[in-house]
Amino acid sequence: MRILVAGVGNVLRGDDGFGVEVARRLAAMTLPAGVTVVETGIAGIALVQELQDGWDAVFVVDAVDRGRAPGTVLLIEPDIVDVEALSLEARHDLLADMHLATPGRALMLARALGVLPPKVLLVGCQPTDPDAVGQGLTPAVEAAVEVALAEIIRELEELAAAVPPVRP
Repeated sequence: MRILVAGVGNVLRGDDGFGVEVARRLAAMTLPAGVTVVETGIAGIALVQELQDGWDAVFVVDAVDRGRAPGTVLLIEPDIVDVEALSLEARHDLLADMHLATPGRALMLARALGVLPPKVLLVGCQPTDPDAVGQGLTPAVEAAVEVALAEIIRELEELAAAVPPVRP
């Protein structure tokens, strides 16, 4: 099974660097065969480019503002817009930004291009201040990095266990 783990975010916007930090730490770990870790920063189009290599699953790691306590880690199976179901005007509005800076828009484009894997998981963390500017994670989000790493490893192990063994 081929799994892509993509850390996204802006390290110059405080807790928005959560996904980048998780990706950096994951990349330094020994991971199961078939798992690749990338850091795409704020370039959603880079995520779409990575997905063109063909994957069975993608985990997107990012700061998400869901009104929870700072540092809360969430595992979300996102609803991804099907651009085929939209009017031409709505498609234009959603796809006009070629940077596709948000993971939702990048995943929407990946779906439209037919490169979205069947399993998509958003590993999110509630930032302390979603509008903060500056480098470094707040203490609550820094502590959440370890929680996210444990959740990602658990999810990877579950996916690996679900794959039937290859018979000779």
